[in-house]
Amino acid sequence: MAPMHEVDYQIYGNDMQFVEIELDPQEAVVAEAGGMMYMDDSIEMETIFGDGSHENKGFFGSLMSAGKRLLTGESLFMTVFQNQGYDKRSVAFGAPYPGQILPIHLAEIGGEMLAQKDSFLCAAKGVSLGIAFQRKMGAGLFGGEGFILQRLEGDGWAFLHAGGALVHRDLAPGEMIRVDTGCIVGFQPSVDYDIQYVGKIKSALFGGEGLFFATLRGPGRVYLQSLPFSRLADRVIAASPRMGGKQQGEGSILGGLGNLIDGDN
Repeated sequence: MAPMHEVDYQIYGNDMQFVEIELDPQEAVVAEAGGMMYMDDSIEMETIFGDGSHENKGFFGSLMSAGKRLLTGESLFMTVFQNQGYDKRSVAFGAPYPGQILPIHLAEIGGEMLAQKDSFLCAAKGVSLGIAFQRKMGAGLFGGEGFILQRLEGDGWAFLHAGGALVHRDLAPGEMIRVDTGCIVGFQPSVDYDIQYVGKIKSALFGGEGLFFATLRGPGRVYLQSLPFSRLADRVIAASPRMGGKQQGEGSILGGLGNLIDGDN
């Protein structure tokens, strides 16, 4: 595995955050395509095969790294941003939707983290992005968003994005919480993950929460988000008039006047 790059960072904003990463000469970060917000001069972009953590293992190491990303539904390629100058330079990455950016120093949590596959924003070059299949059949069949997780390994900084509000829970040995699968951002490998049936078919059918939820049992740290992107997208689609939704106030005189003023009619 390639050596980790020790980067410095600063997070800006409240609901729509971005992270600015300061790079010493020859330091680099890797990120998904489309996440970059701005960068200073002397920073060079390069598209690479995989995540760049297996460069010393040649083509087949890169191929294995890229293949793991393909299984998670991500692109085979990532972008490296490297400071080719002689002074410190900065590059910034923006959050894809309202929420919070979570900085994780992998060395401080045991060198490994399991995360939702869509939560990764960027990381110091050398951090390995793999996959983690759930061991239990229930998690595999009914886990939905939580079935195939990203495995982040290394001792450098990684940055995840959580939708809405972010909270973490430190679970004691044997302590268990039940969570909507989409609300999981990530957790330490020591946490036992499984899928559990709601138990009451009436609650599942009419409560709107689904037939299954995730169970997370300690010991270990768990990161949760209040607004999964899938939930946000469902609400936007359901509210869209073109998808059969209704506009607020459209049945009133004010609603009709509003449509005339803003050009909807």
